[in-house]
Amino acid sequence: QVHLVQSGGGLVQPGGSLRLSCAASGTIFSIDVMGWYRQAPGKERELVATITSSSNTNYGDSVKGRFTISKNNAKNTVYLQMNSLKPEDTAVYYCNVDYVDSRRYSYTAWGQGTQVTVSS
Repeated sequence: QVHLVQSGGGLVQPGGSLRLSCAASGTIFSIDVMGWYRQAPGKERELVATITSSSNTNYGDSVKGRFTISKNNAKNTVYLQMNSLKPEDTAVYYCNVDYVDSRRYSYTAWGQGTQVTVSS
């Protein structure tokens, strides 16, 4: 079983920056995709960004050009650098990992969520 631990987040003023981290631990054979999703009050969970094992990235339209996803394979950790934050970026951010375990079964794991609030 894989456990995801998120860190970062908090309160920031509009135009500011934050960095989120998510570390995966457990019986991991390989990681296929790591990503970030967010959910604002009263809204559905939406894609923020994903990064594949070959480092191909994909971003939600609302964050393109402002957010950057990256990873450290040795640490099984994914990062989300968020710049030029806007009030509409306020949401709970969730880490997501698609992985293969030691038995070669595929799973998806979710982090516990971290609040990001953009407000003056």
